[in-house]
Formats: sequence, structure tokens, C-alpha cells
Amino acid sequence: MKRLLLIVICNLVLVSILGAQENVSIKEKEPESISESIFNEENQKRLNFGGYGQIDFNQPLDKDFRQNGKLDVHRLILFAGYEFNSKTKFITEIEFEHVSEVYIEQAYLNYLLLDNMSVKGGLILIPMGIINEYHEPPSFNGVERPNVDKNIVPTTWREIGLGVDGRINAASLRYQLYLVNGFNGYDGSGNLKGSNGLRSGRQKGAESYISSPNVSAKIDYYGISGLKLGLSGYFGKSQTTLYDGLDKNDDIAKATADSSVIGISMVGLDYRYSISGFQTRGQFIYSKFSNVEEYNLFTGQDLGESMTGYYAEISYDIFHNNGSVQNELTPFFRFEQYNTHNSVVSGMTKNDAYNITELIFGFAFKMDRGAAFKVDYQLYKNADESNFNSMLNMGIGVWF
Repeated sequence: MKRLLLIVICNLVLVSILGAQENVSIKEKEPESISESIFNEENQKRLNFGGYGQIDFNQPLDKDFRQNGKLDVHRLILFAGYEFNSKTKFITEIEFEHVSEVYIEQAYLNYLLLDNMSVKGGLILIPMGIINEYHEPPSFNGVERPNVDKNIVPTTWREIGLGVDGRINAASLRYQLYLVNGFNGYDGSGNLKGSNGLRSGRQKGAESYISSPNVSAKIDYYGISGLKLGLSGYFGKSQTTLYDGLDKNDDIAKATADSSVIGISMVGLDYRYSISGFQTRGQFIYSKFSNVEEYNLFTGQDLGESMTGYYAEISYDIFHNNGSVQNELTPFFRFEQYNTHNSVVSGMTKNDAYNITELIFGFAFKMDRGAAFKVDYQLYKNADESNFNSMLNMGIGVWF
């Protein structure tokens, strides 16, 4: 599967090179992320700044017990981009989470090799699903990001790597292909588990190590007005510190190190469609792991053999047909289901607490495209529960 995907993407790159001189003009729509907007035609400065932020209020609701709500400056991101020349740009995001945690979310050099193909290297967002690339708070419905994009994908997922990002305009296709470091599966203890899948294994560019490269790829189709379709893939192995300094002639040590690694194959499908104020989006993610029985036995973890997650969402801008109203008022509904124990190895019992169903409905009021006030009501339960739990969420999201 990995080899086939590489062949397909390499052919797409070849088509781009051969068609680089074609005089095909595609009018781009409004940028979907801050990294796409920071170097637009209106901004002629070499050094540009921007950012986005999210402040949340989450109140669990229980008919029998009183529970405190949570108030949180969930994230504040400062964005900087520098344009060395017309072909060379550097882009970075510095993220503050929960006031006290600091991360680098992106940091990469982008070189425009051809009119429709760039080479990108550094700390890169993995192109899987929708939210991992397009996660500015005003751009998605709901106070919080979809939980499929937290427990299955897992957002925000970024690793250090090198690759290409290009378009085949004649076919209305965008492609991305990267070689990146993999998840930290073992560094003295196992980091991959049933409760949150791969999430604890993200290295995030923080003194990352690599024991084998992984492949990340995505193809997007935008040839139908209002519709965007995406096909994503991620293939490789988790990383382990046990390979560092391993004697190649020590079969016992090699077998032990091999037990601390899993094989990972993840595929995703996503769509976004909008017409006359109506919008719908959704995605499906499936992950399959190998060597899981050996990994769980060695680490003592309960990682499943496969994970799935999907959601579908609809929304409508009530003010869309009112030319005198510049704001947006968008009610929405989202159905979401995800399971980190979709399947387990022989002899292991599925944990139904990891099989979650959610119903979320609410609205967003946008004072501007980059400023939103959000309210939603969330119902959620796992397969062990007969009744839904509930949560009231409110928040503000900005993007500038």
C-alpha cells in the first residue's frame, strides 16, 4: 500500500513538472488557514504577523450531582512569516496552551520550485482529515474541535520532515507528500494505548528522534464549485529508543527492540461542501496496527489493533440572504463516533469505554470572518452507558 501510494504521488509530481509551463489560471478562494493568508497580495511586507486564539467555558450537566465548570484560555497562537524572496518563505506558529504550556506548532521553510510545486522542510502539519490543517477557531463549528480529531487523528499532529506540496490545475488536484519522523512508541515506557490511541506518542519536534521514516500523503480535489474532497494516508512504524546503540549481531536485543514497535497504516476520507449559506462537512478515519500483541505484552499497554472515527455535520447561515446584515449566525448539528478499540488482538477484551458516540448542536455568531462567539450543547456516552451525559460549552474564537 505504501509503495503504491508513493508511485501515485510521484506520478502526480511528474505531471506537475511537465505541466509547469501551462498557462492555467485558477482563481483561489478565500484562504482557509493563517499560513495561506499571511502572504496574500494585499500584504506586501516581508515580515508578517498574525495569530488566533480560543477561550472556553465547559459546564458538565448532571441531574443528580453539582459540578463545577471549567474556564480556560485554551490556546493562543502567535504566527510569524518571513518572505526572503518571491520563492522562499519561512513560516512558524508559537502556541501557548492553558496559559502555562508553550509549543511550536509549525516551523518550516517553503521553496517554490515551480509555479505549482513547492518543497517544504521543517516542523510540518500532517495532512490528515480537515482540522489538523485548518484549525483556526472561527473556521470550524462548535466550541471545541471534533473529538475524532483529538483521539484518532490526533490533532494538532505535527512532526519534522521534508516533502513536496503542489497542484495539478488541469485536474483540479492538490497533492502533498512528506517523509517524517514517527510516533514515539517506546522511550523506556510504552506511549501508545487504548485510552487515547496514538496521541501520547506525538513528538511535536521537541528533541525528536527517528528510528525509521514514515510517509504522509494527501490528495485534494476541488474541481466542483463549493466541494472539496480529500484522501489522506499515513504509513510507517512507531519509533523506539531501544534501536539506539543496538548491536546488530545481538539477536535477543534485536527481538526485544522489535517488540517495542508497531506498524501503522492510517487512511482518511473527508469532504466539505457549501452552497447558498448551507454547509456540510465530514470525515472518516481508519487506522490499522501490526505487532500489537508483542507491543502490549512488552509495554503492559492496551493498544487496540485498529481504530475508527467519523463525523458528519450540517450548518446554515441564517443571515446569508440578507444583504443588509454583515454578520453570520450559523446553527449546526454534528454526529460523531470514534472507537480506539475498534478491533483488538486475539485473547484481549474490547474496552467499551473507548467506544464513544456524541451529538453536538449549537450555533456560532460571527461579528467578522475572524471573530466568533460560540455556544453548543454536547451529548456523549460510551458503549457501556445506557444514557447520554451532557455538557454546555461556550467560547470565543479569533483569527487575525
